[in-house]
Amino acid sequence: MTRKFDILVIGAGPGGYIAAIRTAQLGFSVACCEFNAYDSPEHEPRLGGTCLNAGCIPLKALVASSEAYEKTAHSLSSHGITVNGVTIDVARMQQRKEEIVTRMTGGIQFLFRKNKITLLKGQASFAGKTETGFRITIGGNDGKEDVVAQKVIIATGSKARHIPNVRVDNVTICDNEGALKFTEAPKKLGVIGAGVIGLELGSVWRRLGAEVTVLEVMPSFLGSADESVSREAAKLFLKQGLRIKLGVRIGQAKLTEQGISIAFTDDQGAEHLLECDKLIVSVGRVPNTDHLNLEAVGLQTDERGFIPVNDHCATAAPGIFAIGDVVRGPMLAHKAEDEGVMVAELLAGQKPHIDYNTIPWVIYTTPEIAWVGKTEQQLRSEGHDYKTGMFPFAANGRALGLGDVEGFVKMLADGKTDEILGVHIIGANASDLIAEAALAMEFRASSEDIARTCHPHPSLSEAIREAALAIDKRALNM
Repeated sequence: MTRKFDILVIGAGPGGYIAAIRTAQLGFSVACCEFNAYDSPEHEPRLGGTCLNAGCIPLKALVASSEAYEKTAHSLSSHGITVNGVTIDVARMQQRKEEIVTRMTGGIQFLFRKNKITLLKGQASFAGKTETGFRITIGGNDGKEDVVAQKVIIATGSKARHIPNVRVDNVTICDNEGALKFTEAPKKLGVIGAGVIGLELGSVWRRLGAEVTVLEVMPSFLGSADESVSREAAKLFLKQGLRIKLGVRIGQAKLTEQGISIAFTDDQGAEHLLECDKLIVSVGRVPNTDHLNLEAVGLQTDERGFIPVNDHCATAAPGIFAIGDVVRGPMLAHKAEDEGVMVAELLAGQKPHIDYNTIPWVIYTTPEIAWVGKTEQQLRSEGHDYKTGMFPFAANGRALGLGDVEGFVKMLADGKTDEILGVHIIGANASDLIAEAALAMEFRASSEDIARTCHPHPSLSEAIREAALAIDKRALNM
């Protein structure tokens, strides 16, 4: 007998598993389909998507380990702590990473059982419409099964983009999945792409001793970030030893006896060869829409492979929604999660919404970079009347005590109404600090609202208050 569900979620990444849990909480009968095993020894589908298995979570585990190593090896002497003979056991570091991933993915399995969500193991593709919904074929290790769902939420995520002339084998030439599995720090590491993932991965292996060269095709560094943050980040990364070459054109990558040779042309037209032991290709991601057979339900992707949706993530086929990396907007796990919740609550007759302007961005380098809202260059290009306030962590007592004084908080507010338009942070714990700014902007707060809110002392959060005070040129500690 064909199994029937109110809701079928295709994909168990951050958007998919959250959508499944929220729809189940709201009383629907829910199934969630996943096929990617992410190299698990059991060859069983693993929940959590790229984020938990080959992206956010394992990468941040390696970030934490590499930061702890670098701090122990180079920064503890200022605290009066002497440590000799510091070494890194990369195998143990990788084991710790896998333990965290296993715990997190196992946690989702528990949540599925708790919320009575049926896990369908296999790859889903649309087989057509029915009188009450849609027929979907699930192809797994044990054969194929057809199920019927009244509503479908597509949450199949994205995969690493590859480039011509550079063949990824995830051993020597790697995308994000292979770069998370190095068994030792390479002596020389090449990174193609100075975006979020490239900078984070490059920084991890630099801390562990690699000589890192980053090749970026764009003429500017971190063009999506505020220009003040980009300049500061470039200065700090150069000081740390990252070599970043902008405006390059990538030629062919060849395997050699020593490793890899990458031909590239610099921004002046001169030709170069980069010789390295390992190469990471990090040039963005593309939506996972292969094998969905969207045509069977009257859908097609746009020219970039995304599924067109409206503001509520509804597709052109009534009853089918799409969220996360397969639709417009930033490819961020927390964006996908919020879209999953929004769709679930819409299906229950509620009236949720998402303000995409208040979705924060984070880059987990050292120091961290985070922002929410508009950049100064965006406001300038729009002709927007705005005010600026900045405060350096070098003037913050907590930052001095921690020994993390690099960076600043920058706040942008409307020149007339004082509404906060954007907040940009480069500094310690920026990923946590940006949440206050996102909350303030969600409630359309003014800079004065933050300036008049008591912040704990001493804390890094005081830098946000001081930046708000600086909007009106009344910072108290600078």
